[in-house]
Amino acid sequence: MVIALAEVSKSFGAVRALREVSLTLTAGRAHALLGENGAGKSTLIKVLAGVHRPDSGQLLLDGAPARFASPADAKAAGVAVIYQEPTLFGDLSVAENVAMGRHPTRRGGMIDVAAMREQAEELFARLGVDIDPRRPARGLSIADQQLVEIAKALGSDARVIIMDEPTAALSGTEVRRLFGVVGALREHGAAVLFVSHRIDEVFELCQEATVLRDGGFVWSGPLHEQTPDSVVRLMVGRDLDALFPKQEVAAGETVLSVRRLTREGVFTDVSFDVKAGEILALAGLVGAGRSEIARAVFGVDKPDGGQVLVRGKRIRAGSPGAAMSAGIGFVPEDRRQQGLVLDASIERNAALASLNRLSRLGFVRSRDERSLARDWAVKLQLKFAHLTDPVAVLSGGNQQKVVLAKWLSRRPAVLIVDEPTRGIDVGTKAEVHRLLSELAAQGVAILMISSELPEVLGMADRVLVVREGRTVAELARAEADEERIVLAATGVAVA
Repeated sequence: MVIALAEVSKSFGAVRALREVSLTLTAGRAHALLGENGAGKSTLIKVLAGVHRPDSGQLLLDGAPARFASPADAKAAGVAVIYQEPTLFGDLSVAENVAMGRHPTRRGGMIDVAAMREQAEELFARLGVDIDPRRPARGLSIADQQLVEIAKALGSDARVIIMDEPTAALSGTEVRRLFGVVGALREHGAAVLFVSHRIDEVFELCQEATVLRDGGFVWSGPLHEQTPDSVVRLMVGRDLDALFPKQEVAAGETVLSVRRLTREGVFTDVSFDVKAGEILALAGLVGAGRSEIARAVFGVDKPDGGQVLVRGKRIRAGSPGAAMSAGIGFVPEDRRQQGLVLDASIERNAALASLNRLSRLGFVRSRDERSLARDWAVKLQLKFAHLTDPVAVLSGGNQQKVVLAKWLSRRPAVLIVDEPTRGIDVGTKAEVHRLLSELAAQGVAILMISSELPEVLGMADRVLVVREGRTVAELARAEADEERIVLAATGVAVA
């Protein structure tokens, strides 16, 4: 045992985030932390990282009671956290980021640049990856940024590596490389805590797991004692009848038409239609241009050529306002940066896209915002304490529901959803899928971008595969499968 929590509890006001939770991390083992959004995973991580101090229970380090008064204490004890979105200094080199806080120096106190680069190269060699220590951190992919953070943790002699949703924004190839790095960490004796909503990854990578539900401890033990289905039941407290509850709907008239949409250097000559009641999925590798196409359709980015039409009427390019007036809603990939105002209240965020409808003589009454938010909170089964709370305090799945409420309150004719279930738990995924299916049944035309092939195959009526900014294949639901999509996306063959 390297580090453990014994019956730890933590409350924030009236909210009990953790209730007598126990967890043990062992050297050379990967341990999964599982639970729905709001189960208490983030709070537990922050206790281990010294951000929060438990109200009761014990933190044990090498079997002895310990107390982390700050993140510095946790770091000194060998605990490092790798977050989903790394926070590197973009203007500094990779080597400088890896050595941050412990730069090697020469006589006179000057930084020894050569030694710093050599140390970074040695750390990357231990991890089995090839990253140039001299290049600036700005411009690195999310996957490479995470590897820099891992190298930094290794360089500071971290014995416990906590990975919080590390694969959420990675491609399949990048995930495989990360798994290799985790194997290297285990070989060097590190204890790894792996947080993910992707159950298949958990079973492939981890030896043990702990499951939380509503802040309480549910189960902990070797993963070979469980199956993916039984773990999901432990997480959500019920059986999921169907993760992809797709309703069969007869498609109606064409609602959204995209004609030869082009943005130089990003995507070229993209054309497709989406009909009422239809879910059209854009599939492809990360970086293929799918999100950029969606942003251009909604007008966030102005295309260099082509047209977007709603019910045959052309809308002004590069104007989200014109897209909204035409009946288009857009749930972006990054809900925290692009979909929400984190410091604003839940009710304010839910009403943001409907301010014109709610305003009287240029003023919006709080009670109207609250009424709208309350209605959608009930419809979407939102979990919250007070509608006046900042939306930042909600779990990722509930934040996604607020973004959906913001657009659904406008009754859109077309809904664009970019990675609608990224970073949310299995139970909430099923709720979002059910909602999308119900919207399609009500006649909404849905354009869905997803990197998860099971989601694409489970929800889409048609699949449009994008490769290097061009549409290369169109597959009907009956003929779409993982092999055909991957072959088309990689260019090995065109379906």
